[in-house]
Amino acid sequence: MEKQTISKELKKNVMYLSNVLPVEQSFDIIQRNMVIGGRDSAFYFIDGFTKDEAMLKIMDSFFGVQAEDMPADATSFAERYVPYVEVDILGDFNDILKNILSGVTCVFIDGYEACVAIDCRTYPARSVEEPDKDKSLRGSRDGFVETIVFNTAMMRRRIRDPHLVMEMTEIGKSSRTDVAVCYMSDRVDKDMLKTIQDKLAQIQVDDLRMNQQTLAEALYKRNWYNPFPKFKFTERPDTAAACLLEGKVIILVDNSPSAMVLPTSIFDMIEEANDYYFPTLTSLYLKISRAIITFLTVFMTPVFLLFMQNPNWIPEMFKFVTIQDTVNIPLIFQILILELAIDGLRLAALNTPSMLSTPLSVIAGIVMGEFSVKSGWFNSEIMLYMAFVSVANYTQPNFELGYALKFMRLLLLILTAAFNWIGFVVGCILVILSVCVNRTLSGRSYLHVKLN
Repeated sequence: MEKQTISKELKKNVMYLSNVLPVEQSFDIIQRNMVIGGRDSAFYFIDGFTKDEAMLKIMDSFFGVQAEDMPADATSFAERYVPYVEVDILGDFNDILKNILSGVTCVFIDGYEACVAIDCRTYPARSVEEPDKDKSLRGSRDGFVETIVFNTAMMRRRIRDPHLVMEMTEIGKSSRTDVAVCYMSDRVDKDMLKTIQDKLAQIQVDDLRMNQQTLAEALYKRNWYNPFPKFKFTERPDTAAACLLEGKVIILVDNSPSAMVLPTSIFDMIEEANDYYFPTLTSLYLKISRAIITFLTVFMTPVFLLFMQNPNWIPEMFKFVTIQDTVNIPLIFQILILELAIDGLRLAALNTPSMLSTPLSVIAGIVMGEFSVKSGWFNSEIMLYMAFVSVANYTQPNFELGYALKFMRLLLLILTAAFNWIGFVVGCILVILSVCVNRTLSGRSYLHVKLN
């Protein structure tokens, strides 16, 4: 955008802003005219973004300025007569428009070739509370909110170190979304930080309509056939602070109640806050049990299907796992139908009103659990294993990783059903390759482990 400087004549400035901003059409863009020290002035601000009490006190102080006391320039005026902390002097209309639309109050005074920007804005925000997803039994109960300044303050409260740097930038031609890059200057990998900063500077998008997801897709164009996530997200300030102290980079996006952690590995994905709030032995047990259950969610049903296709492989002591009832529908179709039904129940739970969730859950449990077996559609063994898989998916905190493991399980099931043990072996190789060849944003392996 071409640089447009401010004129000393208030009328020209007002005329320019009236042409650029929809002051007449938009009810929330306010132009307030008043006289300061015998000179005409104009205030521009967004209704709902301005602290009314602070603005009233500032305006009241302006009424006491006499004509003979008016300074020669806007900088001197701000130093002598603006009783507020966050004040800036702007001379470019591009910066002024960005500030006005961000909620900053801009004051134009006739005779001054600059604008006084008073940052007395406030954003609508929900209260700080514990996230629904990242819960902790013994940890703190605060969580990130949709206001980026609140989120940086919660991390700054935990790390009172001068090496903590929070760089602010803007991304999106239309949205101009604030993005904060946070890191410990004495611990971060400088090459990795430079890579992230360069990628952020090269992003050319019109807006971040889906906040961090849009930013993640712009940062890394991942292959569609590899579902494993490249980024870790957390809604907990204590987790983000711990990652900063480990030398990682945290990216915050305004309007998003979560932080993006870079770089990340599959071992970071399966970690959660409870692992660090318990004694070493307990946390080690939690990590091992979560890893075993995660492994079982991928391989339990494919291995069961493989043994049902080859019952002579089953040792005599484990013969009880074989299906005794009549199989009306092939096992592979039973499993695939249940995989789809479980996702249907998830989606229904998300969109069900809270007052109806309990009775509908009971109805769904009875229908899926009892009547589906009695009707002959499903065998009880299949229902048991699929119930374990559906519950076990929630033992690890990362939602994207859960679906990545689901896709790997479906791949194994289909290959096993189609090609028996050969398909199972090929599927296992593809699963291992999907993890091993996956690369993080910094170019490191997905299995990279940093020992502090």
